[in-house]
Amino acid sequence: MTTSNAAKSGTFKIGGDLVVHRLGFGAMRIVGKGVWGEPEDREEALRTLKRVPELGINLIDTADSYGPEVSERLIREALHPYKGLVIATKGGLLRPGPDTWIPCGTPDYLRQQVFISLRRLGVERIDLWQLHRVDPKVPRDEQFSAIAKLQEEGHIRHVGLSEVGVDDITAAQKHFKVATVQNLYNLTNRASEAVLDHCEKHGIGFIPWFPLAAGNLARPGSKLDAIAHQHKASPGQIALAWLLRRSPVMLPIPGTGKVKHLEENVAAVDITLSDDDFQALNKLA
Repeated sequence: MTTSNAAKSGTFKIGGDLVVHRLGFGAMRIVGKGVWGEPEDREEALRTLKRVPELGINLIDTADSYGPEVSERLIREALHPYKGLVIATKGGLLRPGPDTWIPCGTPDYLRQQVFISLRRLGVERIDLWQLHRVDPKVPRDEQFSAIAKLQEEGHIRHVGLSEVGVDDITAAQKHFKVATVQNLYNLTNRASEAVLDHCEKHGIGFIPWFPLAAGNLARPGSKLDAIAHQHKASPGQIALAWLLRRSPVMLPIPGTGKVKHLEENVAAVDITLSDDDFQALNKLA
């Protein structure tokens, strides 16, 4: 059993006042294939969730669309009343079937989804609610205005955005303080580099989704493979260690439905990359 603890990843204040350990947990993989339906091994999924706080993780990221509904429901079953935990969720996507995601940012839908998440999670206020996608069919100011109203009414503590550019963040800031941004970012895909730099400059938490991706970079004999061997670690653990070092606002949320994999992910906090290792990894993308 691992003795690693996510507290070693350091802390970040979401919205300036909500302190979390920087290594979090993503709850997309505790549901069925295609992010649809119940998990294949429900008991293992629940065991994994219960292990999360034992390993020092106090930020859990989910969404109403994971399942849909299943992820939020399992989190409540395993962890309610969430003592010391920040449960972040998202809304703004329709799920007509497995692996199918359709943005829906009408104010009525966003409002409905916030209230459903509140009830499903069993909370009176959502600590961090994120717009899963900006709906291109609805003026973004309408979406941002609806979210601001929910925050003003006390249903949401902090607001985040997902898969956005710097211009979206700037536009949203006219309606509410953007506490976090969740974009695709990892060793192999750094298309959001400008967004990360903007977040770092403005103290906005950056949540990289798909953080473990290493792809072809991890092939035998590669630089990543050599660094992993040197640290007696997996390429995924090195990818996480690199993310944590990349920026103080970085909040990786690797996800899994298995206890063993969860423990392996948390062990990444014990890896200290040398300056040479870090620079070599920077050049890999």
